[in-house]
Amino acid sequence: MDRCVVLVDAGYLLGAAASLLAGEPARSRITVDHAALIQGLRERAEADTQQPLLRIYWFDGAPDRVPQPEHRRLRVMPRVTVRLGALTRSDGRWAQKGVDAAMHAELTELARNRACSDVVLVTGDGDLLPGLMSAKEHGVAVHLWAVQAADGDYNQSEDLVAEADERRVLDRAWITQAVRARDLTGICAPAPAPRPEIAAILSAPLPESALAASAERAAEAQAAAVRNGTAPAEAPSENGASVPAPSGVKGVPTPKDLASLRGPGAAPAAPPPASATLRWSSDKGWVERPGSALGESPETASLPTLAQLTSAEQRWADREEDITTVGGDPYEVGQVFARRWMERLPEPSHVQKLSTMYPRIPHRIDGELLRYAARFGLLAHKDDQIDEHDRYAIRAGFWREIDVRAAAERQPAGE
Repeated sequence: MDRCVVLVDAGYLLGAAASLLAGEPARSRITVDHAALIQGLRERAEADTQQPLLRIYWFDGAPDRVPQPEHRRLRVMPRVTVRLGALTRSDGRWAQKGVDAAMHAELTELARNRACSDVVLVTGDGDLLPGLMSAKEHGVAVHLWAVQAADGDYNQSEDLVAEADERRVLDRAWITQAVRARDLTGICAPAPAPRPEIAAILSAPLPESALAASAERAAEAQAAAVRNGTAPAEAPSENGASVPAPSGVKGVPTPKDLASLRGPGAAPAAPPPASATLRWSSDKGWVERPGSALGESPETASLPTLAQLTSAEQRWADREEDITTVGGDPYEVGQVFARRWMERLPEPSHVQKLSTMYPRIPHRIDGELLRYAARFGLLAHKDDQIDEHDRYAIRAGFWREIDVRAAAERQPAGE
């Protein structure tokens, strides 16, 4: 068939671009306009091969093969197919697994079935040499593209270079049409503006009473350890005295610490300072709840979840929208969830009721929000820890939509 196919090793393309523009191969150092990049690949492939494009295959790694936001954007673009391998962490570095094998299989299958006359390979890995040779034996012309190396030397296997029918170099001018470095040098784009909602959550001060409660709980834990004969070593205090040094205590109190400021049988305490509550967005552990079946306050229990408000037809439409239009940015995910929830509420007063709880999202709704975010590969393990910043961004997006709707409903008619 007289048409061309492009096979892109995203790890090579973006890693080499990062080395060229930012001085190191970390993809976190660059920002990518994926629509412009795909369009550039298509135009360059059709010009070099003199054949119309059949398809661009984008091969990349992802944790547990769960599509990340960039993969979700790519896979709904015309003539783009995303193939994912695993992304694993070893010796402190991320490594792709299965990407080369997937590229080899796709290359040989296309050639064997005579699906195209020309194949463009954007890769530098010598493991693809057998696939390249097999494609040539089936009569396919192989074009090998390289990214301009930062040090002026090859960043591709010399065997691949020798075996390819044609070779082209994607130079700095071509790369910078769609890729920019993050840091502020001559070729870099400005750093993205911080979101004030997230900054407010992360920078909220802690009340001294909360810190005292946390220290008191730590002392109780230390005393119990002494009784059990498992007490950890003591550490000197600022004045030279010895004080317990519990191993599992952090300097930041939990919502449970703040809720425990009133003792058993004591009169209800005044609500904690609003600035302190900004560190958490779920109301779990904050108040002594009435003895209901779910352990919820009447105000919380009266708010329906999105699942309760969604019909089977709407669920299908939501999934379609998630796949085709929602990019998966944490802030965007929170906005989409909040928008759907508000649009389906039978009583508009629920929005005003929820807005008075800021920033504590009722626990059932908060859990549903985070489960929804997990569909997009968010909240995944990164560096062996849950990415807490994603949680703040998801909830900040949720509250942004709630605030906009609540403000609109409070505005008198005619204004």
